[in-house]
Amino acid sequence: MSKPPFLTLPPCARAYRLTTGRGEFAVHDARPAGAPRGTVLLVPGFTGSKEDFIALLEPLAAAGYRAVAVDGRGQHESPGPRDEAAYAQEELARDVHAQAAALGGDGVHLLGHSLGGLITRAAVLADPSPFRSLTVMSSGPGAISPSQQARTRLLIEALGVLGMGDVWQEMQRENTASAESAENATVAGTPPELAVFLYRRWMGTVPEQLMATGRQLTVERDRTAELAEVPLPKHVVSGALDYAWPVPEIDAMAKELSARRTVVQGAGHSPNAERPAETAEALLRFWDLVQQP
Repeated sequence: MSKPPFLTLPPCARAYRLTTGRGEFAVHDARPAGAPRGTVLLVPGFTGSKEDFIALLEPLAAAGYRAVAVDGRGQHESPGPRDEAAYAQEELARDVHAQAAALGGDGVHLLGHSLGGLITRAAVLADPSPFRSLTVMSSGPGAISPSQQARTRLLIEALGVLGMGDVWQEMQRENTASAESAENATVAGTPPELAVFLYRRWMGTVPEQLMATGRQLTVERDRTAELAEVPLPKHVVSGALDYAWPVPEIDAMAKELSARRTVVQGAGHSPNAERPAETAEALLRFWDLVQQP
């Protein structure tokens, strides 16, 4: 669960619902002062939301890019049905295509964080034509690490029998005692307004979305070879440490993809929130290179 460093939108951004051919999605849309050099679509991860990218919006817009962060179907402020089938990976990939189409332009730079990396990969494998590049951030070649698979299965089981509020309380008790999951805890060292937001985001997310996507994280097969065949510029970004996918596994995936590789020092699973300035610089170097004729 990423913790945004702050919650106030920069002056260049506004919040609204993006209308697409597959429904409405809550977005933060940051625009440069002049005509955009390119458009970036930012797709969040498991238990996440558009706010996970809030610290990237201003530097990306200042560099001339329109940056649009989205709540996926059933995430936070985007509506979704109480039906796990609606959150199958292929359905979420179709949502990404619909979002890209709604943004228009001559191609979208696509970025997926964690679970979002698997979803954006599926979107590119289904049809890469709407995209100018793919950046996979803190996401690996297949299923998450065995320890995280076990934790995620426990969460899915709990969601099947308990209410969201009860599960939240259990998560906080467990996370407080677990160094591996320290970034998930909201009871120690988290500003009150951020703690309120994290709880509100959790309560606003559809439980079936969490159960369906949690299962995807535990069984995802390695599709790196398929993605390597797609002639699209690729960028693999991670922190120096990652609890969900071991960094050497991410390194190997990047090599097989012949992708640009960035390791953000001082960051863990969410470099977009933990080291936003350094992350924005790395993203811009890649997109500027792709933008060149």
